[in-house]
Amino acid sequence: MFARSLLFAWLFFMVGALHAAETQVAVAANFAEPIKAIAAVLEKTTGHKLRITVGSTGRLTAQIRNGAPFDVLLSADTHAPAQMEADGLAQPGSRFTYATGKLVLWSADAAKVDGQGAVLKTDGFRKLAIANPKTAPYGAAAVEVIDKLGLSSTLTPKLVQGESIGQAYNFAYTGNAEIAFVAMSQVLEGGRLKSGSMWVVPQNLYAPIRQDAVLLKTGASNEAAQALMKLLQSPNIKTLIRSYGYDL
Repeated sequence: MFARSLLFAWLFFMVGALHAAETQVAVAANFAEPIKAIAAVLEKTTGHKLRITVGSTGRLTAQIRNGAPFDVLLSADTHAPAQMEADGLAQPGSRFTYATGKLVLWSADAAKVDGQGAVLKTDGFRKLAIANPKTAPYGAAAVEVIDKLGLSSTLTPKLVQGESIGQAYNFAYTGNAEIAFVAMSQVLEGGRLKSGSMWVVPQNLYAPIRQDAVLLKTGASNEAAQALMKLLQSPNIKTLIRSYGYDL
């Protein structure tokens, strides 16, 4: 009887393995950490695997237009997925907002950034890193904050631009810039600041960073891509996403 149960369990496992699929996902750099956790959940529950490419939204969408074989786009804005739909590159009606991002000013130095962001008005730093505002929505949000604070003339000479929000974070992490505007998701772990110091930028200083997912035409018949889109809308994954500092 025990042997028969083992046989059934093995057959169930093999059937699941035979139906497991793989999908290629283009992911905005701010979501690099959450997507790893989501990929683990997807594989554990379905057997499906993700092949993840992380980058700025602008660069990823350019790659898709040039024929990169992505099945799903997890953008850092709403515009790129909407344009994918309008141009016939995505499945109509598949687009939804999976997260709303938050911008923070962060430093690897635990004493550098205060709770009001007053460091921006001092001479206490040489370089401020941001993502490229032309290709990265978080970079555009950073420029908007600087403008609304009336600090453009004093901060522009200090700006260093990363291709993505990931590179902007790395500039500050390695000390090539003392401070950086980054995504909250990059500096939190389990809902708490991992290291350094940060100022959570008030959300009235920048337009909401709504982040949309869309199923691309190349992934329309891919079971793993479809499973990912469904999983992103599940209550447990929404809770996980919130733990990285996002709103939903």
